[in-house]
Amino acid sequence: MVNNETERPRLRGWLAMSLGLLAVVLGGVWTLQGLDVLPYSRMSGQTVWAVVGGGLIVAGLLLIAVGMRRRSGAQRPVQ
Repeated sequence: MVNNETERPRLRGWLAMSLGLLAVVLGGVWTLQGLDVLPYSRMSGQTVWAVVGGGLIVAGLLLIAVGMRRRSGAQRPVQ
C-alpha cells in the first residue's frame, strides 16, 4: 500500500525539548559544582550555584514537558 499524503509531518515541540535537555544537563553540572562534587572551578563550593543549578533543572524539566505535550498534540489528525 502506498501512502499518497502530501502533508509534511509536523515537527512540533523538538526545540522546547532540546532546550530543556540542555538546561537539565547544564543545571546538573552547576549543581554538582556548587555542592563541590566537581572541584577545580571558580563555582566549586559556592551554594548559590547549587541553587541556580537546581532552578535550571526544574525549568528544563518544564520545557521538556511542554515539548512533549506539543508533540502529542501535533500527532492528532485534523478533522
